[in-house]
Amino acid sequence: MIEKEQKVVSHKEQTTVIETEHPTVSEKEQAALKTVKKYMWWSMGAGLIPVPFLDLAAVSGVQLKMLAEISKIYDIPFQKSSGKAVAGSLIGSVVPGAVSYGAFGSLCKTVPVVGVVAGTTTMVLFSGASAWALGKVFIQHFESGGTFLDFNPAEVKEYFKAQFEEGRKMASTMGTKEKAPAPS
Repeated sequence: MIEKEQKVVSHKEQTTVIETEHPTVSEKEQAALKTVKKYMWWSMGAGLIPVPFLDLAAVSGVQLKMLAEISKIYDIPFQKSSGKAVAGSLIGSVVPGAVSYGAFGSLCKTVPVVGVVAGTTTMVLFSGASAWALGKVFIQHFESGGTFLDFNPAEVKEYFKAQFEEGRKMASTMGTKEKAPAPS
């Protein structure tokens, strides 16, 4: 839905009406975005777990919980098995490089000192970015009337990649004074 706003601008003796369009955000979408941001933090926290591959399992669990909450906002039935399947197929088929990036971050943690630092940083960024992208994809899908049953990962491939990149930027600036703006 597009909301139009009229603005009257007066300059000396001339008055101009400027009409601008703003996409409206539904209450459900606002609640879902708030949920995604919360779980982005939780995913990044799970990425801090120093045990290789336990971090990946924790991140997956956090992101499944996020999908369950988003689906509840949209009154979409959620089953853990279907959530795992669609999330796994989306992440696995859309960004194999990102998945290997996350696994690399987890595996790096096996190297004493240097590996833990490098792996943790990598894993935290991957976790936050994937949570953001996954959440945004499902918000878009649910907003258009979709469900888990009609979700097709191939159709959202490019959108997921773009949101993953936005999420990576956001994750890299979270907690700093110069925060990346939350994309719409």
